[in-house]
Amino acid sequence: MKQVYFDNNATTKVDKTVLEAMLPYLEENYGNPSSMYHLAKASSDALTKSREKIAKFLGAKNPNKEIIFTSCATESANMAIRGILKESKGKKHLITTRVEHPCVLNLHKELEKEGYKVTYINVDTDGSLDINELRSSIQEDTALVSVMWANNETGTLFDVKEIAKIVKEINPQTKFFTDAVQAAGKVKIDVSNSDIDMLSVSGHKFHAPKGVGVLYVKAGTIISPLIIGGHQERAKRAGTENVPYIVGIASAAELADKYLEEENTRVKYLRDKLEQGILKNVFNAKLNSTNKNRVPNTTNIGFQYIEGELILLHLDELGIYASSGSACTSGSLEPSHVLRAMGVPFTSLHGSIRFSLSRYNTEEEVDYVIENMPKIIDKLAKISPFQKELEELRQKHQEQCVRNSVG
Repeated sequence: MKQVYFDNNATTKVDKTVLEAMLPYLEENYGNPSSMYHLAKASSDALTKSREKIAKFLGAKNPNKEIIFTSCATESANMAIRGILKESKGKKHLITTRVEHPCVLNLHKELEKEGYKVTYINVDTDGSLDINELRSSIQEDTALVSVMWANNETGTLFDVKEIAKIVKEINPQTKFFTDAVQAAGKVKIDVSNSDIDMLSVSGHKFHAPKGVGVLYVKAGTIISPLIIGGHQERAKRAGTENVPYIVGIASAAELADKYLEEENTRVKYLRDKLEQGILKNVFNAKLNSTNKNRVPNTTNIGFQYIEGELILLHLDELGIYASSGSACTSGSLEPSHVLRAMGVPFTSLHGSIRFSLSRYNTEEEVDYVIENMPKIIDKLAKISPFQKELEELRQKHQEQCVRNSVG
């Protein structure tokens, strides 16, 4: 069966170059980097080089002081947020957005139970952040502001450098953290000369394996460790370093820089073709965010009056893999918190599908999806309880097609 993988915001295929870079540290160079003998030196040197590569990828100035290797972005986010709060000298106010990834959003909800006050900033119907609300929310006792770089469901980009600057202008003591997981490898990340204090990325989002992440902590920013134990990662993250996977994420970072232009040209072209093809050929399709300021690989389309899970099942039967939102919430029956925050109407809310591409995707695959989406929706429309509403949408779509052909 043909397979079309359009769920790259959930995870990505490991690049062969990355795998080849990792293998020596799974086979002959398997020493513990903290040991003193020669076998361990190869692992220790690999850590040093990997730290330098990640620093270059992020624009960090001091690899040895600013790059901490973790197991994933969720750990990185928890480490950043809880680590700052332990050093915040009693400050109890936090700010984040209503559209954050669960690793940030749910942590803030947990912190509310622990006595912290959290302000959740709203977004508009295109997913853009309400900057005025953010400005007015910053207080004297605001310990931390957490704003993602790119949204995992819609691809919407936030101007985190400008937001961090605003935060520091209002309260220089407030720290700023950004979850850059969906931005890494898709847009240029450069923390140099910025007011970003902490930033997280995850390897498996840009063709490294699952199980390795990074937390950037600007030099001079003090955080307490989340995991207590040995001296590793400057005593900020105890536990023997996962050298093969760290080598993998560093290799993937080098490749991501190499392919950045392709992401923003060819991959963007494929995304746009997919998006336009579905909107043109599927009568009840509606783009959930028309924001032009998006990462180049992501689109989120609502299919009105059709259940999204049914769409995914029919896509799966054809070997097409997409999602209805964040992979971390795929087991929930609740509609997307991101789309709800954007005010997406109930007619599309439960029928919204995210397609996220990568450099491995082809135009042939895009054509395959465009060809099959109308068939799937037509089939599901016949069993929908909203026959009248769907027929009205079909008529409007046909009329629009006629107008477009005449025009």
